[in-house]
Amino acid sequence: MQQPSSPRFFSKERTIAHAGFNRWLVPPAALAIHLCIGMAYGFSVFWLPLSKAVGVKESLACPADVGFFQELFITTCDWKVSTLGWMYTLFFVFLGSSAALFGGWLEHAGPRKAGVVSALCWCGGMLFSALGIYMHQFWMLLLGSGVVGGIGLGLGYISPVSTLIKWFPDRRGMATGMAIMGFGGGAMIGSPLAAELMKIFATATDVGVMQTFVVMAAVYFVFMMSGALGYRVPSSGWKPAGWIPPEHKAVKKMMTQHNVHVKNIFKIKQFWLVWLVLCMNVSAGIGVIGMSSPMLQEVFAGQLVGVDKPFNELDKGQLTAIAAVAAGFTALLSLFNIGGRFFWASLSDKLGRKLTYSVFFVVGATLYFSIPDIAQTGNKLVFVAAFCVILSMYGGGFATLPAYLADLFGVQMVGAIHGRLLTAWATAGVLGPVIVNYMRDYQLGLGIPRAQVYNQTMLILGGLLVVGLICNLLIRPVAEKWFMLPEEAEAENRLLESKPLPSGQHNTVAAKPSHPVAVVLAWACVITPLSWGGYKTVLTVSKLFV
Repeated sequence: MQQPSSPRFFSKERTIAHAGFNRWLVPPAALAIHLCIGMAYGFSVFWLPLSKAVGVKESLACPADVGFFQELFITTCDWKVSTLGWMYTLFFVFLGSSAALFGGWLEHAGPRKAGVVSALCWCGGMLFSALGIYMHQFWMLLLGSGVVGGIGLGLGYISPVSTLIKWFPDRRGMATGMAIMGFGGGAMIGSPLAAELMKIFATATDVGVMQTFVVMAAVYFVFMMSGALGYRVPSSGWKPAGWIPPEHKAVKKMMTQHNVHVKNIFKIKQFWLVWLVLCMNVSAGIGVIGMSSPMLQEVFAGQLVGVDKPFNELDKGQLTAIAAVAAGFTALLSLFNIGGRFFWASLSDKLGRKLTYSVFFVVGATLYFSIPDIAQTGNKLVFVAAFCVILSMYGGGFATLPAYLADLFGVQMVGAIHGRLLTAWATAGVLGPVIVNYMRDYQLGLGIPRAQVYNQTMLILGGLLVVGLICNLLIRPVAEKWFMLPEEAEAENRLLESKPLPSGQHNTVAAKPSHPVAVVLAWACVITPLSWGGYKTVLTVSKLFV
């Protein structure tokens, strides 16, 4: 009789956990990946140094007739900051598109394989970009970090979602909140690390970015591979000891025990309502993130440093001083963005996902509508506090989303469905900044004082949240006709569910229970860099209150 072929090391079957495996080992594995790919938010730390890669001391401007296409290949002059910003745009375009395209493959291949591919793409893309910096070929940066790295972002972002929800059916929001918190915290670690490395490698003839890319790629590869190899999936039918499925709890009526196939997801109105919910929440928040520093400087101007002058009357020294204060504001928003991901996602396990999003929209819209009056009073503390709450709910919206999808469409294909939904993020990444940036320019063109140019914008962003609230209130449990029939579900189970290995073959996970020390060490590996990044951020935040 022919023996079944041995599953390969990266196959899903090889990651099935034996009895006694501690599920608390899975979140740090997810964090190890998310803390690395989250550096995408912090890539702006490279823009100014890269804009002086040729001139080193000062940017060597290209001739006026050199357009964007020529900048892709030219080697005799420096890239503009606006040109470098295309890397940031490509990150999130390819994050959303790759998550949507490969989400279904991930469900079949398992999180380990997806995590490994993510590490190869993200770190390999950084190495290719380093070569592009050395050769001064901008197309190599776009292809390396923007395209290949963006694909790594998408795969890494969704790789733990389905796995964590299956390990924590009793705490879906908290589990995904822990992982997605890492994506928000990636820049908090990566930005100061990159700044320190560039100081070390900078010389009289080199800005030090190329070497920084190489070192960070190597460090990230170790962390991401450790996370990918640390992924484990529960065996079919596993559930936490003593856990009562939500179908036995009347308060969990929005949580289905059935599963929707990803091939039908675009036909279901609830999907598009959740799509709009995410798009509106992200559009309102991401626009503020991109303009937080200039907004605080223009609204409060000299008041930030104890001078009663508007922005256009400040001298160079005063402008430098208020820029440092605004950097503290931006860092503070980052902390609330990160903390909100864990806080709100965990709270959603108690409140329910629909009520949690309703809180986001009601409180957020109220704050946005109040911002113009708060700014007019000159109360900096209330102004800052309002945006801290708004950004906490922006982050919370990301972290609560996977659990919301699992509640509505089932856990079996939630990773693939989540990937499809991230196209809303890509849309919001364009919509939010366009509203904020172009409204600001339009208001300035009308001659409106800088302290008031954001008033109309705040009302528009609040209006977006009202639209999101309406969409959220319209969400109802999915109709039974969309759930897979028993025979279809069984067929998918054979492809998706974690099956035991053939007789006589061994799993990569030891049969003995996980040692408590292993859990402590796993968490220490992710908490240590996160704490260091938090310390660096607090130092920056302190400038806001000096």
